[in-house]
Amino acid sequence: MNFIGNLLWLIFGGILGAIFWLIAGLLLCVTIIGIPFGIQCFKISSFVLWPFGREIELGNFGAGGLILNIIWVIVLGWELAVTHLVIGLFLCITVIGIPFGIQHFKFAQLGLIPFGARIY
Repeated sequence: MNFIGNLLWLIFGGILGAIFWLIAGLLLCVTIIGIPFGIQCFKISSFVLWPFGREIELGNFGAGGLILNIIWVIVLGWELAVTHLVIGLFLCITVIGIPFGIQHFKFAQLGLIPFGARIY
């Protein structure tokens, strides 16, 4: 079932979402300060490509991760989180779109707290 969900996800916007996260990562890696943020974007991009059957565990960060998460939310994270939240709410209007909306809610969490998040 996860394979079919991932296949439908790719067809209906998963590739586009992964490309957006990849472009954000490339833009952030232009500067030395943005490299840690860009690396997180690359990790999230791979998760956006195949989200079904994978879960997120948030909150495993120390003081450095907390500082990076605060900077992330101020600079770029809140825009990505709000975007995924709005898309998820829009998809949850229909019964067929509910699984895809739930995946967008996962991405909204990652948009707020990417450092310290574990994907398994």
